[in-house]
Amino acid sequence: MKVAVFSTKAYDQQFLEAANSSYNHELIFFEARLSFSTAILAAEFPAICVFVNDLLDARTLEILAFGGTRFIILRCAGFNNVDLVAAAKLGMKVVRVPAYSPYGVAEHAVGLILSLNRKIHHAYNRVRESNFSLSGLLGFNLHGRTVGIIGTGKVGLILGQIMKGFGCHILAYDVFVNAELEKIGGKYVELSELFAQSDIISLHCPLTPETHHLINAESIAQMKTRVMLINTSRGSLIDTQAVIDGLKSHKIGFLGVDVYEQESQLFFEDLSGEIIQDDVFQHLRTFPNVLITGHQAFFTEEALFNIAETTCANIADCEQGRSCANEIK
Repeated sequence: MKVAVFSTKAYDQQFLEAANSSYNHELIFFEARLSFSTAILAAEFPAICVFVNDLLDARTLEILAFGGTRFIILRCAGFNNVDLVAAAKLGMKVVRVPAYSPYGVAEHAVGLILSLNRKIHHAYNRVRESNFSLSGLLGFNLHGRTVGIIGTGKVGLILGQIMKGFGCHILAYDVFVNAELEKIGGKYVELSELFAQSDIISLHCPLTPETHHLINAESIAQMKTRVMLINTSRGSLIDTQAVIDGLKSHKIGFLGVDVYEQESQLFFEDLSGEIIQDDVFQHLRTFPNVLITGHQAFFTEEALFNIAETTCANIADCEQGRSCANEIK
């Protein structure tokens, strides 16, 4: 099947072409991000393949459908960037890659926790400048601390297992209880209790209307003073301005994020020669207790292999008219 692949980087093409050797789909790669203005590129393609920051709102989907696109192949787990109601009305089938890097994402969250706590990123820069002073690098033992995990699917469970190994107490919140987390001593509580008792809070839930700005001024007010907040899930789980206010008041002592609610204009691109126009993001970068990475938590060899293999299999299911286990209803 002929597939227009959007938001393509060199590594995407490398892994997709390798996986496609077993399927022989006709993959046409575009560097452009899919949006209303670029949807015309997919004219006469029965399928498109998109990533997290491609925008598939109603008007973009209408252009795609008019051009003959019937299948939307997500090479990611999240689908908050797709208007599913509009897709259904247009008779478009949407499939995804539900779990491709749970260990990678959980391990990255731990990396953010360790780096923020022990100021490893600051120490690295100091040593490069021959500054070996320890002033300002004081951390704390993770052992005995309480970690609150919001969202206990595969990633949240793995994070809980890792942090349990550090000797942490695990609190959890999810609409579904994960028995595996309870087996290692994780305790499910209401959000208000998790906010109040946790020294570290890590977000691992999908972005839905219910979770949009889950972290806001009201929830931050319930947290411990100098709480550490980690987000490797979706940027819009956090109200960025409320978090900035929390950092300024010292309510939030540490912030580690791999995602940002306006990241679509920033992440995955080299903007080192540009003037970034996002004043909120620029403000966030000024805090010494904030560590930002550019949506790289998923970025492991294993993840790219799994994404490519599942994506090609999903395309084959769509082409052959088979039921696809990864279809989003």
